[in-house]
Amino acid sequence: MIRNNRSIQLYSGTIAMALSLLLTSCKKFTEIGAPPTQVLSSDVFTNDITGSSAIMGLYTGNVATQMLVPYTMYPGMSADDVQYNTPSSDYDGFETNTVSINNAINANAWYYAYQYLRNINYDIVGLTASTSLTPSVKNQLLGEAKFLRAFVLFELVNFYGDVPLPLSNNDNENAYLPRTAAKDVWTQIIADLKDAQSLLPETYTGSFRARINKWAATSLLARAYLYNYDYPNAEAEATKVIDSKVYTIVAPASAFVNTSNEIIWQITNTTGISTYGANYNSAANSLPTYSLYDTLYKSFETGDLRKTNWTSDTTASGVTYHRVTKYKLRSGTTGNEYSVALRFAELYLIRGEARAQQDKLPLAKADIDVLRTRAGLTGLLATLSKDDMLLAIEQERKVELFGEWGHRWFDLKRTNRAAAVIGGQKKTTWKNTAVLYPVPDAQRLANTNLSQNDGY
Repeated sequence: MIRNNRSIQLYSGTIAMALSLLLTSCKKFTEIGAPPTQVLSSDVFTNDITGSSAIMGLYTGNVATQMLVPYTMYPGMSADDVQYNTPSSDYDGFETNTVSINNAINANAWYYAYQYLRNINYDIVGLTASTSLTPSVKNQLLGEAKFLRAFVLFELVNFYGDVPLPLSNNDNENAYLPRTAAKDVWTQIIADLKDAQSLLPETYTGSFRARINKWAATSLLARAYLYNYDYPNAEAEATKVIDSKVYTIVAPASAFVNTSNEIIWQITNTTGISTYGANYNSAANSLPTYSLYDTLYKSFETGDLRKTNWTSDTTASGVTYHRVTKYKLRSGTTGNEYSVALRFAELYLIRGEARAQQDKLPLAKADIDVLRTRAGLTGLLATLSKDDMLLAIEQERKVELFGEWGHRWFDLKRTNRAAAVIGGQKKTTWKNTAVLYPVPDAQRLANTNLSQNDGY
């Protein structure tokens, strides 16, 4: 049984507002009562103001509080990225790659993802049916909703493989969906991102790059193609973002400040203190909630400015911990950091890897050297073989993207390197089936159409 009293973002009347929901039992992912306050989604999208309010509701609530930590720290713990520093059976399951079918963290990750998808699908249905919105507004709102659906599905398919794929607002049907093959989930992700790309404006709406634009959709599309081994399209989409000239690579010290021109999309809040700053950083001589694995910390090259600017050591109870200090602030109400979800540096990594896979080694080297130069390092050797180039890119991704959105775990899985790397480090607890998390047992009890991943 799972007890949780976190808020879930839903419609209310004709605008989005938070409803407090106390969950005192194991529930199906759609088991939250009738459609939001009995107001049809088509009624929400009768004018630009109420329609925009509904979509703005998708950027808060679940995204800010329920999606950041699960989709960053827990897969990071499963790899050799970040570790949790207080004993806990649920957390330990991720670190030792022994997540149980009753793990509460895993159960919440599944539950809130599907709650969020439900809200998104209500928006997409309402927007699609609406005939009263200004066309440009309707296109933007629909593009944002489709991006966010793709974003959540991306995380789910990487966590679990085959997953249910709800695309309607029919709660009764969605509650009993079987798992859809991962390849078909990926097809939907790419379709949603292509739709978003065509619907969204190039410019940002509002401040601080908090709302999705065309380049954010293009960035995630490039990543999706890379994960699906479609290297020509991954290269092409990454090139679009790079050639847009909207973004620049900035010094490591300022990359995560909320006005950084390296940020493509960030999740804002009212304090200017990132969820990551609060979790990664700690007062001097205090135990950080999360810190870097020693193996990652020791993998930095001498002189790497990323190590200098994005990590720091602290000692608590005689033990040295390597803190992640990409975000400098850990408390307060007037900070200048939000939570960065998409960053321009990744596009060079995507394109470099896609080019290497196509035997375009000099071009791949040029892309990776952009980030190495920013880090104060010399370029890669021009004589690297294809295999060595790909290993070098894996390393660059490791030291560039650590502590961000589970990149390291996803990278090792998609390149079939998890068994060699993580299995080699965690020999006593590793099993190859751990590359996928289990479908939570509470969900399978509620929906008998759900199968379980191998090994659980």
